[in-house]
Amino acid sequence: MAGVRVIAGLAKGRRLYLVPGGETRPIGDRPKEALFNILGAGIQDSHILDLFAGTGSVGIEALSRGAELAVFIDLSQNAIRTIHANLELTGLGEKAVVLRRDAFLYLETEKTRTFDYIYIAPPQYHGLWEKALLRLDTHVQCLNPDAWVIVQIHPEEFKAITLKNLIEFDQRKYGNTLLVFYEFPGE
Repeated sequence: MAGVRVIAGLAKGRRLYLVPGGETRPIGDRPKEALFNILGAGIQDSHILDLFAGTGSVGIEALSRGAELAVFIDLSQNAIRTIHANLELTGLGEKAVVLRRDAFLYLETEKTRTFDYIYIAPPQYHGLWEKALLRLDTHVQCLNPDAWVIVQIHPEEFKAITLKNLIEFDQRKYGNTLLVFYEFPGE
């Protein structure tokens, strides 16, 4: 069953498989296109971490548009299978690392890779976005200076969070999708 599509780049127009069982909520085309318009040329040669990756749609879009590396993290075996199928479908697997891991544990233990962008889109209404953001705020070793962290949530879930290292700088709402942007100023 085909679902969301790759909007631009090398794999433009490919329809990605959805995770069976409806356990994920892939980003729609409109907010995804807006997200990548905001990221612009900054995505070229970047490293992106797609947390709670689901279909892998965001990381695959980044690879399609010229990102150097996308790391996909999900705990669901169905999601991991779907990400592998979508990478094969798009031919973008060479620049991808797919890990079946707990996102919070990954943020605490990752010491070898750093990222320019981290995309957080956890299951809704469980406070997981807040938990992931707080964990990332205290484990900044995987962030490059000037890295962005983008959170995808339902607008009703948002609340202001006190952070030590990350700074909220923008919000964009597209229907029932809210994208919240944070920056890590680094040194």
